[in-house]
Amino acid sequence: MKHLALVTAGMLAATSGAYAGGVERSAQSVAILFEQGRYVELSFGHFSPDVSGTVGGGAVSSGNMAPSYNSWSLGYKMDIGEALDFAMIIDEPIGADVAYPGALGLGSYPLAGSTADLRSSAVTGILRYKFENNVSVIGGLRYETVKGDVALSSGYRMSTNYDSEIGYLVGIAWEKPEIAARVALTYNSAITHNLESLEQGVVPGTFETEVPQSLNLEFQTGIAKDTLLFGSVRWVDWSAFVIDPPNYPLPIPLVSYPEDRITYNLGIGRRFNETWSGAVTLGYEPSDGQITGNLGPTDGFKSIGLAATYTMDNLKITGGVRYVDIGDATTNVVGGSFTDNSGVGVGIRIGYTF
Repeated sequence: MKHLALVTAGMLAATSGAYAGGVERSAQSVAILFEQGRYVELSFGHFSPDVSGTVGGGAVSSGNMAPSYNSWSLGYKMDIGEALDFAMIIDEPIGADVAYPGALGLGSYPLAGSTADLRSSAVTGILRYKFENNVSVIGGLRYETVKGDVALSSGYRMSTNYDSEIGYLVGIAWEKPEIAARVALTYNSAITHNLESLEQGVVPGTFETEVPQSLNLEFQTGIAKDTLLFGSVRWVDWSAFVIDPPNYPLPIPLVSYPEDRITYNLGIGRRFNETWSGAVTLGYEPSDGQITGNLGPTDGFKSIGLAATYTMDNLKITGGVRYVDIGDATTNVVGGSFTDNSGVGVGIRIGYTF
């Protein structure tokens, strides 16, 4: 069961949190806290989406406006005595890559040539205190940095500085090691960034953007010999995430989301022998049917993923692949219809216990 636990923790992270609600790039898992002893892990992911839409009843296509992107994370966990654990995680909590192909002209898609880029990084320190009844409490701080750049075909330009702010997380967990059972509930606070903007290259300004609060439920349990059921339910307050620079010319924000999001993941892991184990996962995020922004023309998703872990002494290597059926959406402003879109994510996680 110890080998299986790594598959459950590494599966979704290795293939990234792509297209889970809003601009999410990290599911903010605390699974690393439950590794044994001193442990370090490094993850790399690559996601290739194919997202395109049309206007004019299908007469004009946008082309693929969602470029491929890479993600990574680094984690370290250590024991501090018998009852206290510490973990540090470096990751990219949010991100966006938008590039409508071509150039604006007669007969082109109305957003042709528009680009947007959102970057972030976060360092999270977490403590876990274990009680004798298999219950533990979790708490920590997150130091988060964000930056954004936008260039629209209409001529509007905006860029921000790098802004860093601090948030917190708290949680509780319960374990029953003899059947590999665990439930962890974690709350992540909102982090409000006060960004300095430069619009049209010359007009300075300031505005606030809130990276939203979230609630994460992670669980796993043994259901048969060498077989584990695992999953997660994640709620994010995406309706609080708004990018609205002071001189943006339209009456609606540059970026906003009408509804919060709940994302579900469920999987089964199986240990084949002392060296190999594998897992299959299903993911689902319901669509809300609301009009979306042109810089994020998706609405929910369904996904399936496969992963395998190779174990050799203290080294564990997990590789995974994930197919995502991206939900259809209708955009505001130009009324684009985005349908039949998808993406494929691949990733690898290397973990070492010492």
